[in-house]
Amino acid sequence: MSVASVVLALVLAVFFAAIGAAKVLAVPSMRERAEHVGYTVAAYRAIGSAELAGALGLLLGLRWWQLGAGAGIGLTLLLVGAVIVHVRTGDGVGGFAPAIVSCLFAVAYLVTQFGAVR
Repeated sequence: MSVASVVLALVLAVFFAAIGAAKVLAVPSMRERAEHVGYTVAAYRAIGSAELAGALGLLLGLRWWQLGAGAGIGLTLLLVGAVIVHVRTGDGVGGFAPAIVSCLFAVAYLVTQFGAVR
């Protein structure tokens, strides 16, 4: 496992643990975001649970690369869905830029993971 892979895994895990926890706990800003995109709080909590699972998978991937790769793929797909939802909602670039940047980080992580397997 490369240094880049470890750094990306840790950065992504911290990010998704924080944002996932905020969704699961239904903090007011996340309740507003859920309403804005037309989701129930329960649906947003489910998304937060997926983000927390992804963060855990990235951390476990430091020991078992297959788990990390699976988590990276899952988070990438989740973020593609987030971009689609933001675009459908009519959010401007500022609304979906964080999802795009996070998705690029997740893809970079996957590249380092699969590159290290060789």
